[in-house]
Amino acid sequence: MSTARPGRTRYLATSPFNAAREKAAAAIVPVNVGDRVSHDRHGLGRAVGLDGDRAVIVDFGGDIRRVELDSPRLVRL
Repeated sequence: MSTARPGRTRYLATSPFNAAREKAAAAIVPVNVGDRVSHDRHGLGRAVGLDGDRAVIVDFGGDIRRVELDSPRLVRL
């Protein structure tokens, strides 16, 4: 039987890892519908939709994929 409670992970306010977590969240570059993007694996594509504020739907020449905005492989052109 598990003793862990479901829900969001809570972090200590004084944790030295908070700065890295906040920096990673700030590094997300917003992508608008219609913007051209490049992906290391899939190549060039065009954003056709948004999936919340953390992901984008990209059309890579007929191959439609959902890509996280914080992915290091995704570059906005």
